[in-house]
Amino acid sequence: MVLSLAVGMLALPAADAFADPDIGCGFGTQIWTGSKGVAPKVLGATTNGTLGNQTFGISSGTLGCRQGGTVTADAKVRIFTSANLESLARDMAQGRGETLDAFATLLGIRQGDKNAFFSFTQSHFAELYAGDAVTAGEVLASLERIMATDGRFAAYLTRG
Repeated sequence: MVLSLAVGMLALPAADAFADPDIGCGFGTQIWTGSKGVAPKVLGATTNGTLGNQTFGISSGTLGCRQGGTVTADAKVRIFTSANLESLARDMAQGRGETLDAFATLLGIRQGDKNAFFSFTQSHFAELYAGDAVTAGEVLASLERIMATDGRFAAYLTRG
């Protein structure tokens, strides 16, 4: 977990450059700009990840990336989820764990709601991790969709 957090923290400065709120900046984002739906986002994210061009774009201010700025809470959640996808899956399946607790904290889940959130993610695990090759973006999109249907957790979606 410490290694995952360290890697995630090293990536935080890059998160500000995200041109697209889901897939970030990069060549894939440039190719699929203006496209709507899941397929273009997945293809854009795959292209960005495969080519590893976001670092270049951020440092050069190209490919839809920009230099400087502030890392957003959404970016922190995306980075953490990407860096800890397997540990998060294990913890959600068990309904407890260090990674799930840290994830809940990043989402702004109040201490008094955490145990219920842990149970909630455990009961919806099959929806959150629907497949062997699920991505962090897919997990987060599923979580948002599922949280929106629950009165207690829907309120967390509107917090800034």
